[in-house]
Amino acid sequence: MLLYSDIITGDHIVSDGFPMQLVDDVVFQVGCMSDEDEDGDGAVDSFVHHFRLQPVTFDKSGYQSQLSGYMKAVKLYLTASGAGAHEVTAFEKGASAYAKKISANFGSYEFYTGASRSPDGMVGLLSHHSDGVTPYFTFWKHGLRAEQV
Repeated sequence: MLLYSDIITGDHIVSDGFPMQLVDDVVFQVGCMSDEDEDGDGAVDSFVHHFRLQPVTFDKSGYQSQLSGYMKAVKLYLTASGAGAHEVTAFEKGASAYAKKISANFGSYEFYTGASRSPDGMVGLLSHHSDGVTPYFTFWKHGLRAEQV
């Protein structure tokens, strides 16, 4: 199994034990529900508890400011880790485009940090699919480090 940690804080964020879908090559949408879950609320509570995610509140400008700082830190990490210029540019363009989608639907998200509650770390976004029932989290692909456990 793969366990994914935030590259900035080291907080465990998600594992591949949950359904993960790569979207726009920049974020993972991660389903919270398992086969045993009967409703979305219980699944979210279980997911949040399992990864010790912490709820946090943002207004739109506060989130945009946090995200801007986080994206700069991810870019520095990619560069320091030897990512090529093409990969860094692709990240910047993809992240910018996806951030616009988030901004356009800002009111439909709840926000969660990792266990450390670090203001510099990744903020996961909780939302629901178009059915209004099925919850999922969104996490930034380039901000995660996978480790085999």
